[in-house]
Amino acid sequence: MQYKEVGIKFDNQPKIYSFDPNNFELSKDDFVVVETIRGQELGKVLTPVNELKNSPKEPLKKILRKADEKDIRTAEENKIKAKKYLSKTKEFVKKLQLNMKLIYAELMLDRSKIIISFSSEKRIDFRELVKMLAQEFKMKIELRQVGSRDEVKIMGGIGICGRPCCCCKNTGDFEHVSIKMAKNQGLSLNPTNISGLCGRLLCCLAYENKLYTEILNQMPKVGSEVTTADGKGKVLYNNLLKKRVQVKINDTINEYNVEDLKFIKNNKNGNSCGNARCEECAVNKKEIKK
Repeated sequence: MQYKEVGIKFDNQPKIYSFDPNNFELSKDDFVVVETIRGQELGKVLTPVNELKNSPKEPLKKILRKADEKDIRTAEENKIKAKKYLSKTKEFVKKLQLNMKLIYAELMLDRSKIIISFSSEKRIDFRELVKMLAQEFKMKIELRQVGSRDEVKIMGGIGICGRPCCCCKNTGDFEHVSIKMAKNQGLSLNPTNISGLCGRLLCCLAYENKLYTEILNQMPKVGSEVTTADGKGKVLYNNLLKKRVQVKINDTINEYNVEDLKFIKNNKNGNSCGNARCEECAVNKKEIKK
């Protein structure tokens, strides 16, 4: 049995989802109608139909049909309607004096349900609000509380780098980000410099962390002693991207390519660090051979 998949992207979401093409002939940029856990949605083909060698871990949902002009027109009308519904919802929120910030409203393609995203520092009892909205809109209401990172992902924005935020364009699911990643990259730990519009650590720290970690494993520790062509000296600074090391020898400061240095790499577990230029590992190898 042959298994096929096609990559579909939805409006306002950077992630690409896999669906069963259901024997439809699809090309890149075609619009399709699919059934998701949220309801019927209009999606856009971003990656062509691909044959899978093995069956997927979970059965893929099938594409319902190729979208026609009516579907595309309905989707555009829904965006306008959703803004009006969001405005009306704000009136109800104000009337009920609920401490919640409304972010975004989205109508399903068949207009059977509206999803309203909001943020709040506290848990909100919105049961009365849902009743009022259901009576007003005559459809199923779903209120979804999101965090600060999700808020930026939905609304979009420009990061400190001058480009659109990674969560809006480049990433699908949020990755774990830690202060250690900023340290690995030699960044200032000033919260202003390493925080995004959401107030949380920058997503790009995780995106670039793997490269910086690999380079760090090749570099000597700052403050350690290394052997250069000009003698032994103390490491003052590592330029990770250029893989150059600033070394102080007596009263002179020089820069060297890391490949030209011999050094002892500190390893807490006592095992070989795997660095070809580590003098300690080289001695251990000789002892093993003996």
